[in-house]
Amino acid sequence: MNILHIDCSARAESYSRALSAGIVDRLLETHPAGIVVRRDLGRYPIPHADEHYARALSSPAALALGAEEGVMDLSEQLIQEVEAADIVVIGTPMNNFTVPSVLKAWIDQILRIGRTFEHVGSGKKVGLLRDRPVYVGIASGGVFAGERANQPDFLRPYLIAALGCVGLETLHFLPLQATAFLEREVIAVAFDELLASLDTLAAAA
Repeated sequence: MNILHIDCSARAESYSRALSAGIVDRLLETHPAGIVVRRDLGRYPIPHADEHYARALSSPAALALGAEEGVMDLSEQLIQEVEAADIVVIGTPMNNFTVPSVLKAWIDQILRIGRTFEHVGSGKKVGLLRDRPVYVGIASGGVFAGERANQPDFLRPYLIAALGCVGLETLHFLPLQATAFLEREVIAVAFDELLASLDTLAAAA
């Protein structure tokens, strides 16, 4: 069992980091020999796609030249980390209704035409990666899901579309909400309930 563990919070101590760590620990209880590969985008962000990367994607010839010049090396490394994983765990805060820019930078590197997805028919995108479970632990100061939702949610629809584009379609979202308003004891109960729900999700998988 290979687990790719991704964190996106800029804070060393954050609810999303605690949640993703709890998910990984829970998975390792079932698979004690599991191997974890860490990609801490919050503390060690990867660069956003630059002019050279954008130019390389402009045509097949430019892509071949870019590969020779090493422009695609980071993209290839990140894609291979996903390919090697049996499970992907992402811990992320909700920033301004959507994903942090560091997670967007990672996604921009793994969504690569001809490598992780291709166009068929009238421009429809088809993923080229094998599907595997993706557990997304989300920490939000507000409430974006459920009957008491009072703010937009562009995070989950975006991840469903973006990761589904490359073939990762089995996404499980574990949202820890209202962390800016609830007492720590209440948050701790919600935290434990989310991790308990992981057992049901894993069993179903």
